[in-house]
Amino acid sequence: MNHVLIVDDDVDSASSMRELVMGERFSVAVAHNLRDARKQIAMQTPNLLLLDLELPDGNGMELFSDPQVVDESKIVLVTGHASLDSSIEALRRGAMDYLVKPVRMRRLEEILEGFTVPGGSDGALVPMARGAADEDGRFGRLWGSSQPMQRVYEQIRRVAPTGVTVLITGESGTGKEVVAQTLHELSSRRSKPFLAVNCGAISPQLIESEIFGHEKGSFTGAERQHQGFFERAAGGTLFLDEVTEMPPQLQVKLLRVLETGCFMRVGSTQTLQAQVRIVAATNRVPLEAVAAGKLREDLLYRLNVFPIALPPLRERLSDVPMLAEHFLQQISQREGRSKQFSSAALRQLARYPWPGNVRELRNAVQRAYVMACGEVIDTEWLPQAQALDGAGPLALPAPQALQDVGVEPEQVHAAQPNVLKLPVGLSMAEAEQLLIEETLKQCQYQKERTAAVLGISLKTLYNRLKRYSSAEQRAS
Repeated sequence: MNHVLIVDDDVDSASSMRELVMGERFSVAVAHNLRDARKQIAMQTPNLLLLDLELPDGNGMELFSDPQVVDESKIVLVTGHASLDSSIEALRRGAMDYLVKPVRMRRLEEILEGFTVPGGSDGALVPMARGAADEDGRFGRLWGSSQPMQRVYEQIRRVAPTGVTVLITGESGTGKEVVAQTLHELSSRRSKPFLAVNCGAISPQLIESEIFGHEKGSFTGAERQHQGFFERAAGGTLFLDEVTEMPPQLQVKLLRVLETGCFMRVGSTQTLQAQVRIVAATNRVPLEAVAAGKLREDLLYRLNVFPIALPPLRERLSDVPMLAEHFLQQISQREGRSKQFSSAALRQLARYPWPGNVRELRNAVQRAYVMACGEVIDTEWLPQAQALDGAGPLALPAPQALQDVGVEPEQVHAAQPNVLKLPVGLSMAEAEQLLIEETLKQCQYQKERTAAVLGISLKTLYNRLKRYSSAEQRAS
């Protein structure tokens, strides 16, 4: 039998949770402060710890320093303010979920259900290591063994068993929906629906009805009751792709659902419970989307409880051969004819910066498969690295640009095409600024192309340019 320890200084709240938890599958103990909690833990290590952070004799976060708790217990926060920085920090330190006071019975039941193996007789906990990357570099639906992807896998492994809202960011084509599907398949909701909604692909006039549903006669053409995505995904995961493209008036209603867990169909006065986990995604930099008026700031903080940032493919080129082989195997099985890459082809694929990311790689493999006459795919039909960086030699910086960073024009020399020589003594920051600005100019101010040439993320490029602009404004 699993043992649950409730640590909460609110006697009424602790008693209510005790009544909800106690049953055949769980034994329950209650502590109202840190001292009593440590005594209870010493007597019997809990499988599940329901932990309030604000206690009379300290912060509940102190229990995270107890190796016995961290190694053997799963921690769920109980808080009156789900957006507190301390709650978010606890989640990142290993807490598996959080409950908002007053605790809803259905929400607590979902967490308890996730602790037991379906059909198991002993109520054993689902292991947190479930879904670890295998030797081939596969993790759920994801492929890659590079360090950036290992970090993503660790984040998914931590957050998948919880009900925490996740915001996935990354450039177009990096695989945000694949991450969302992997999160769903490694969660206790995996037997329930996974529904994906592209918020930018549905008409603004219809999107509210599609997401929340509508009643018969609620508007012209509503000839019958319609269940929206929230109802159809009941018990499962709702993936809101390109959430920054959602109309502002609908963002307000989504915020309300995240705050209360309730929604109403269009044309209805009946309140329904939202029994889904929300995973959202965007290819925009979230704070830039807020500044541009594309995303409400309060909605961002509700969605961004657990952020996962996907690296662009150019930042994990070591994964390209593995991905290419995987896509080629899929295509070969589908088409009924097996082909393979030559070693030269794999080397060429690993040198290309892939501005379109994994989606572009998959399309390139498909095209090469179709065009290759024999059983071996060579370099002929694969993209060349110079397709991006062959814009010609870097031009010399303009005299004014040099003077702005304290360098005289005669100190900089172009030795040969695509080479920019800088004098000894120039700071790294100044050299970096010159390189970025001149590359941007050579790429005709196309930021995605510039980032690809420099081998940095688009977000990093935006941050650098914003810093340079701010410095110039202060100087003037």
